[in-house]
Amino acid sequence: MDEARSLAVVVAHPDDDAYGCAGSIALHENDPGFRFCLVLATDGGAGQIAEGVPTTPQELGTWRRKESVNAWRAHGTIPDRHEWLDYDDGHVPEVDFEELVRRILAILLQERPQVVATFGPDGITGHRDHIAIGRATDEAFTRARQVPGPGLKRLVHGALRASTFERWNQRRQQQGLEPWDPAREYHLRPVPDEWIDIDVDTSTVAHRIVAGLLEHKSQRHVIVDPGVNERRWARIVSRESSIIAWPARLPNSPLLTDLFEGL
Repeated sequence: MDEARSLAVVVAHPDDDAYGCAGSIALHENDPGFRFCLVLATDGGAGQIAEGVPTTPQELGTWRRKESVNAWRAHGTIPDRHEWLDYDDGHVPEVDFEELVRRILAILLQERPQVVATFGPDGITGHRDHIAIGRATDEAFTRARQVPGPGLKRLVHGALRASTFERWNQRRQQQGLEPWDPAREYHLRPVPDEWIDIDVDTSTVAHRIVAGLLEHKSQRHVIVDPGVNERRWARIVSRESSIIAWPARLPNSPLLTDLFEGL
């Protein structure tokens, strides 16, 4: 019998999970036996606070934990497992690497998801926490695969197409905003279009992705440009691109259109 589809998303902060996989999760939520595990390294307590959000720097971590829960409720798919590793925001690279790998490895061996999604070496924004959690997840996945059992068929890294990046930067400049600079931390970092292995059309569930994003009220000013309305936001999230980190794909292989295609 074929394995039920399952996905583990391992990221650094609440709202990191809001892009990249949320559409795929919505597309597969009704698959028989589908399971979604979410692992967050920090509560995002060192983040900025959008104007008008009634919290303080001291309480932001607690606030963002609630936003994470509310976001998935608004999205419509509650994670089957919502795990917090409780590290300090901004300090994940300082955590002992073996400790971080062991904790993620334990979860992967308990869950044995078919697909594991995390950050690649660029962290998408160059954020040090993103890069650290991605590197540890890659190592944990490699070790988990050495233990016989089901699942662990594919490791993917979320990615931003260079062509999309260029289009967004042109729009920012037209609006008088500072363009994204890939050499700076916290700025978007694209990859060449030809590196993309999976490109999922999420337009039919884009409204659900946006509903989740809207619940990250404290970070609204960080995760989307000023003035973007919900219709524009839905267009932005109508596509999810990723690189397959494992197994290696043959050169010139056709672009996949689903996280689970071919498994």
